[in-house]
Order: sequence, then C-alpha cells, then structure tokens
Amino acid sequence: MRTFHEHEHKHDLHGITVVVETDGAETWIGRCDDIVDAGVILRDADVFRAGESEGDLAAWLERAAQVGVWPHHRRVLVPAPRVAAVRRLAGD
Repeated sequence: MRTFHEHEHKHDLHGITVVVETDGAETWIGRCDDIVDAGVILRDADVFRAGESEGDLAAWLERAAQVGVWPHHRRVLVPAPRVAAVRRLAGD
C-alpha cells in the first residue's frame, strides 16, 4: 500500500489517537504524529493533571473515547524520560 512520502518513516501509531501516560501526574491524549528518541509528538492534544483537573482520569478517558478530544494544545512533545506508556485511545 502506498502512503504519503513524508509519512513513510513515521511510527506505526502515526495518525492514531493515543493516550500517553507519564511517570507523573499528567496523562495526555492526542493524535500521534510520531514517536522519536526525544519523545512522543502529539497533535491536537489535551492533558489531564491529577490533582488539578476536574473529575477523575477514568471518566476523562471514557468521555474522550466516546466524543473525541477537545484539543488545548496544537502540538506537544512529551519527553521520552517522562513517558511511561503509549496506547491507542480506542480499545482496538
């Protein structure tokens, strides 16, 4: 299958909405642009900060899975040392 030339070397999750769990209080959701040595690059992202954000993480993730992400960050790099896990938002 052919793809856009500039996307050929992107991570397999490129273009997929993912959850990025960190080693701290932040959990990110966004469209994966790439995963590189520096970290995870997200587009159209939002962040949940435990202790600061309203509600609980499980409800936030469930809402995002049902209705989508309300982006507050156009582009963000989650630094590799902070990344604990990356997974698809939808349970494929």
